[in-house]
Amino acid sequence: MTPPASDQLSKVFAVLSPALTVSPVPVTPDVYQRLDADFDSFRGHVLISAFEFSAPWPTWERHPAGDETVILLDGDVTLTLRTAAGDQHVRLNVPGQFLIVPRDTWHTAVPHLPTRMIFITPGEGTENSASPTV
Repeated sequence: MTPPASDQLSKVFAVLSPALTVSPVPVTPDVYQRLDADFDSFRGHVLISAFEFSAPWPTWERHPAGDETVILLDGDVTLTLRTAAGDQHVRLNVPGQFLIVPRDTWHTAVPHLPTRMIFITPGEGTENSASPTV
């Protein structure tokens, strides 16, 4: 059996289905609309993706379907989690460090250097906000 072709997660996302099969999805400007359309509004699916960024995220996000795992590949970033007890700041600056963002927790990021990260995200119902409240 020939192994499937590989690519970079920044160019092709991997979608893990409820049956634990993986589908590659090319990253295009309409990728999130296609994910919703092609994967039943992402019900029960998990998105595995990679992003590189050097500016603060413009919004906050949260994932009501489950915990998100964030893994630092390289760079230096502070993730802020908004909780009822106040904002919690977690700095990742060693490759391989990771953070588990609890289900339904608003979070954002501020890089201190250009940063690359892998995200394992339960995508169903993901929300974004410029100024969330708990």
